Amino acid sequence: MDYRKSNAPVNTITRDMMKLSADTGNVYETVMIIAKRANQLAVEMKQDLEKKLQEFASYNDNLEEVFENREQIEISRYYEKLPKSTLIATQEYEEGKIYYRNPAKDKNNF
Repeated sequence: MDYRKSNAPVNTITRDMMKLSADTGNVYETVMIIAKRANQLAVEMKQDLEKKLQEFASYNDNLEEVFENREQIEISRYYEKLPKSTLIATQEYEEGKIYYRNPAKDKNNF
């Protein structure tokens, strides 16, 4: 899922953890699923931001010349306004867009 097109809320909202963990039956397992997806999203967002900012990087070592790059500022503001990775991951989990499996549970089924 593309994090830029997510309909996740920008601010934190209260969620019913028992309802959220109904699929797994375990609150901690649900939190770990969301946390792992949030880490994946955070890495992806960071790589995208660094790649976009790299285009505007200045390799001059001149200390006297300090300038403001409007494109860098606009890109940074855009990424600051995006929902946090944990909110996006929680929204994806609620919508059933995250695939997960527990190898320990799969081993017991065989």
